[in-house]
Amino acid sequence: MDARVKTYDDKMQKALDFLLSDYQTIRAGRANPHVLDKIKVDYYGTLTPIQQVGNITVPEARMIQIAPWEKSLIKAVEKAILASDIGITPNNDGSVIRLVFPELTEERRKELVKDIKKKGEECKVAVRNIRRDANDAFKKLAKTEVSEDEIKDLEDAVQKLTDKYIKDVDKAIDEKSKEVLTV
Repeated sequence: MDARVKTYDDKMQKALDFLLSDYQTIRAGRANPHVLDKIKVDYYGTLTPIQQVGNITVPEARMIQIAPWEKSLIKAVEKAILASDIGITPNNDGSVIRLVFPELTEERRKELVKDIKKKGEECKVAVRNIRRDANDAFKKLAKTEVSEDEIKDLEDAVQKLTDKYIKDVDKAIDEKSKEVLTV
């Protein structure tokens, strides 16, 4: 692959990776520790990812258990979870915090699928913007030492990449939607 095209391939891959990591934080009725990925705990004045202040386990299909390494952190972890947007109230027994995920209602599942599709569309727009930037950059090359045929080849290569990534985004949307709609 041409180095000039590889740059845009990397950018498109980053857009897809961002979408996939974003999808991991969407809960689908089952307990998934990735819903906690964006939560930060006040650990002695420093905002620290929740995974770095305790042990996170999934003892049951719809429960996440957090055992802070220091008992004094229980309140800080509980406060961080309450302040986050995961919408689950933590249960604290003094040594561990349990998050029990309720069954998703049909209405909530449909809302989540809409959100999944919206995020997917945003990713497609990002991929198309990268294609546009690539084509603009190639047109600037045309004014210098590169032939029109070479420019056309570069544009075709970027279009093939765009098609591939759009297809990957569609696949990710379908997979996550199926996961959310499965009861």
